[in-house]
Amino acid sequence: MPKEHRLQIIPLGGLGEVGKNMTVIRFENQILVIDAGLAFPEDDMLGIDLVIPDYSYLVENQDMVLGIIITHGHEDHIGTLPYLLRDLHVPVFATKLTSGLIEAKLQESNGRLMGNVVEPGDLVRLGDFKVEFIRVNHSIPDCVGLAIHTPLGTIVHSGDFKMDHTPVSGDILDVAKFSELGKKGVLCLLSDSTNAERPGFTQSEADVGRVLNHAFQSAKERVILASFASNINRIQQVISAAVLTNRKVAIMGRSMLNYATIAAELGYLTVPDGILLSEDEILTLPPNEVCIVMTGSQGEPMSALTRIAMNDHKKMEIQPGDTVIISANPVPGNEKSVSRTVDQLFRQGANVIHGSSSGVHVSGHASQEDLKLLLNIVRPKYFIPVHGEYRMLINHGKIAEKLGIPSENIFIAENGSVIEFTRRGAGMTGKVSAGKILVDGLGVGDVGNIVLRDRKQLAQEGILIVVLTINRATCEIVAGPDVVTRGFVYVRESESMLDEAREKARQAAEKCLEGGVVEWVAMKNQVRDTLNKHFYEKTRRRPMILPIIQEVKLGEGKAGDVRAAEAKLSEAL
Repeated sequence: MPKEHRLQIIPLGGLGEVGKNMTVIRFENQILVIDAGLAFPEDDMLGIDLVIPDYSYLVENQDMVLGIIITHGHEDHIGTLPYLLRDLHVPVFATKLTSGLIEAKLQESNGRLMGNVVEPGDLVRLGDFKVEFIRVNHSIPDCVGLAIHTPLGTIVHSGDFKMDHTPVSGDILDVAKFSELGKKGVLCLLSDSTNAERPGFTQSEADVGRVLNHAFQSAKERVILASFASNINRIQQVISAAVLTNRKVAIMGRSMLNYATIAAELGYLTVPDGILLSEDEILTLPPNEVCIVMTGSQGEPMSALTRIAMNDHKKMEIQPGDTVIISANPVPGNEKSVSRTVDQLFRQGANVIHGSSSGVHVSGHASQEDLKLLLNIVRPKYFIPVHGEYRMLINHGKIAEKLGIPSENIFIAENGSVIEFTRRGAGMTGKVSAGKILVDGLGVGDVGNIVLRDRKQLAQEGILIVVLTINRATCEIVAGPDVVTRGFVYVRESESMLDEAREKARQAAEKCLEGGVVEWVAMKNQVRDTLNKHFYEKTRRRPMILPIIQEVKLGEGKAGDVRAAEAKLSEAL
């Protein structure tokens, strides 16, 4: 009896969340990886810099991985590559701009790239896979969708897309190719769900250009615009509006400058000679000849716009009459930060243009009618909503069901789900390891839930350290207890409570010493439990309590030895 072939789709990131997109396509013992993105930390991930997907499944099966296919150059699709390529030495396939952005990221981390530049319309053969690259529109140039031809059928991945019929750069989405694939038959479609809750069509990026032109013409003083650093199309429209109104442009913010520089060098950003000036040069011009583009559209604390709003920028401050344009909508969770920045800008006399009703921003993702159009063109047998929080996936699934795809053929998956296809049908057949890896400084994965819990307790309640020095031979306390506290109470106003705590710690330690045998762990636990109870009764707070017990060997009655113990205690504090 012939062997039954199995085709699997395994999302490792990007489902039930916005960010860290990564999907595995596996046929027998051959694997393709689509995208390798990161996410930014949530508010309760104190001290964490980045979040990347758990790609241990790929490391365990690295001999099967044929290559990594990247749909476009946003961080939520390329940000994990510097980490992933340390473990997987495989080729990466991406378009020209995306490849340039990846190379810049890898240079920062001294990584190596086996890069292969592709164009829309190209076809790449990898093992039993044939991968076609299809032009789509998004908020960054050079985006592609994918048609992955396998022995069991064709998988179509939309990438991040919108139906923009008047794009700022590049050609329109290749409707003809998607339609051709639909006519030949598509086994499964994976489609962007970011705007699955938004009715209607997504507006064209060209609409923003018209609003920006009007805002620049109406501005009497400087124009300061904040946007996403990666929105190359938006930067192009800002430069065009500046040229139209005889303004020079300065770009502030390291990430925005990097994106703009790479895009200009590769021909994706058209900058007339003499239009770009440095930060210092732009400040010498009359205000009505100035346009400054910067980061800070999300109210990030260290961004240029936020520092200017808080009067904390070393070179710039808001002048009454400045026009500030925030050309982005707040990412969920950033609303308070953005509102605070806007308030501060208004307090300083700026005219702030922001919010979806102002017309200075449109989404880069397809809305409901766009999603319906792609589904009707591709006409897949099976459908997997991807790239979105869980409610977005559910809504996208309902849209597909209304268009005639049977509910049993729609898979609302989670990260780690295995969706398996055979000649007989398809279904979710299991799970693989998937989750989050936290990046903190140079540490990758060395911070987990326990460390985060401790950081949260430290941030909310503070810490209290109690130090005792014990003579093991005589089972006596020879120095301490001494108490050091940070972030818990103001010491000068709480001396009596802390004195009482010292006495309770002493009593708890002495009780443990009564038997003549010193059990360090038991003593630490006893001191910690006693002080926990004491401070909760007094303050209704639970600081992190860290008992430190030192051991010294002292001769009986030798004052010098006691002083030595006390000196050692002082060093510890």
